[in-house]
Amino acid sequence: MKPALRHPLLSILAALLLLGGCDSGSSGDGRVGQIRARGELVVLTRNAPTIYYVGQHGLAGPEHDMAVAFGRSLGVKTRFVVLDDIDDILTALAQGKGDIAAAGLADIPQRRKRFLAGPMYQKVRQQVVCRRGGARPKTAADLVGLRLAVAARSSYVRRLQQLKQRLPDLSWETVADVDTEELLVRVWQRKIDCTVADSNIVAVNRRYHPELAVRFDLSEPQELVWYMPTGATGLRHAVQSWLSDYRRSGDLADLFERYYGFINVFDYVDTRKYLRRIHSRLPPFRAMFERAGKRFGLPWTLLAAQAYQESHWNSTATSPTGVRGIMMLTRDTARELGIKDRLHPQQSIVGGAHYLSDMRARLDETIHEPDRTWVALAAYNIGLGHIRDARDLAARLGKDPDSWHDLKEVLPLLSQRRYYRSLNSGYGRGEEAVRYVSRIRNFHDLLVRELHLSPDRSTAAGG
Repeated sequence: MKPALRHPLLSILAALLLLGGCDSGSSGDGRVGQIRARGELVVLTRNAPTIYYVGQHGLAGPEHDMAVAFGRSLGVKTRFVVLDDIDDILTALAQGKGDIAAAGLADIPQRRKRFLAGPMYQKVRQQVVCRRGGARPKTAADLVGLRLAVAARSSYVRRLQQLKQRLPDLSWETVADVDTEELLVRVWQRKIDCTVADSNIVAVNRRYHPELAVRFDLSEPQELVWYMPTGATGLRHAVQSWLSDYRRSGDLADLFERYYGFINVFDYVDTRKYLRRIHSRLPPFRAMFERAGKRFGLPWTLLAAQAYQESHWNSTATSPTGVRGIMMLTRDTARELGIKDRLHPQQSIVGGAHYLSDMRARLDETIHEPDRTWVALAAYNIGLGHIRDARDLAARLGKDPDSWHDLKEVLPLLSQRRYYRSLNSGYGRGEEAVRYVSRIRNFHDLLVRELHLSPDRSTAAGG
């Protein structure tokens, strides 16, 4: 019996139905629909300063913020399942215990055999990290004979295995149940000579342990991605579409600015000195910063960080230009704020907090936090007139005048004649303002971290 002939129109309709079933964002495998039906996106992750952690004001971290934004794009809440290490995360993903693995995961062939990889959101390099005064390898061959340890099931293991093919004497310890951050601490403690870590992890952690030193790059740039279960093609399509919009809107750049924008300001000697002074110089002034912060609605830790940038917590500091005191107020500013004695630490701190609060209040309402605080700090340094010029110039150059990420690219242009001659306030040392804000953000982050690591955790108040 011959099969019945199908009408051409029916064939076309069938093809359209098949195409409709192939996910365009809520898709083919049905996973996006399932996520929406249960009202939550389950994300597998781990604790790390470059991924997910509990910050001063709640949950934070680059991966956390991205995952929450993606969940919001689907109309659902994001629930995080925090596991110990990469091996546990990938095992849980394979067992269907999560929708996405978002944990600073490099895109490597072995993982693509087991999972679907999402689009790249960040590039990093693998770096060999040792301790200052310790091992000084310059090439992979110099690693032979050193106490080298890396996290198990990490992309670093595969890279070392590749190198071992031409360096048969190369050896290393593969450590289970330990993450890269902990291995960096072991290097700092001299328990091992060196480890391997992604460049973003190194940049964050060497500020807390300034004796850590990058010796050389072990790899070319690698892409970080989210992983999804095999077959989750609809979910991957949704991630691709969302990330494209997230990048195009500038939200991804803002995220990297928030978490990494101040990290390049690193000085080994200054950082060690600062960490010591948190315990030796800050205590007599702490209550003053706390009172001023409460009075003017500012984090006291931010005021303390700013004061360190201004005077290194020296209440009698005086500059050649005549600014004085712990907050380095000018005579005119002190007079406007009703400060009678700039060298009196309490008066100076109140004056500085008042002035910063005033700068923040006078900014356009379109500038939102945290950018508002960074722009206010820049105004404290360079003046509100130059900030307004920079915002006008940013708009003229097609940049976002409400974004600190964009403004810190524009501010240095205030010292270039072809730009400043058309601005109301003329020449300005914009590069200095950018550096000023970056250093304060760095000092603030270190201060919060150091206080939370101190023995008396009960007094480690946030802002």
